[in-house]
Amino acid sequence: MTPTPLATWHEVARTRDTTGLKALLADDCVFHSPVVNTPQVGKAVTYQYVSAAFKVFFNDSFRYVREVVGPNDAILEFQVEIDGIKVNGVDMMTWNDAGQIVDFKVMIRPLKAINLIHQAMGAMLQSAAPR
Repeated sequence: MTPTPLATWHEVARTRDTTGLKALLADDCVFHSPVVNTPQVGKAVTYQYVSAAFKVFFNDSFRYVREVVGPNDAILEFQVEIDGIKVNGVDMMTWNDAGQIVDFKVMIRPLKAINLIHQAMGAMLQSAAPR
């Protein structure tokens, strides 16, 4: 039996396997950041954002606490503590018939957490940018 895209996502997230992430993203994937006002289009840029998020978000306190799942989409609520700040958010994913993510949106609260994530992700993306 082929794993569902959601099961694959959970395995990629659990193992922090960015190689598995590449296979999970569709070429035309669109990423919606909680701090960037325009959608980021394409597999390469989505991979860059989500890979950086793996490094910023995935510490020992990261937990998915709720899931709402449909046939081609899911909303995953998460909690994590970063630098003493409790972050609450959701990952919203839509996948195509091939089981690849075509739309990925992240929403975060409270404002203090958004500011923290903005700084941490900015630093992570800047350090990963080609020179």
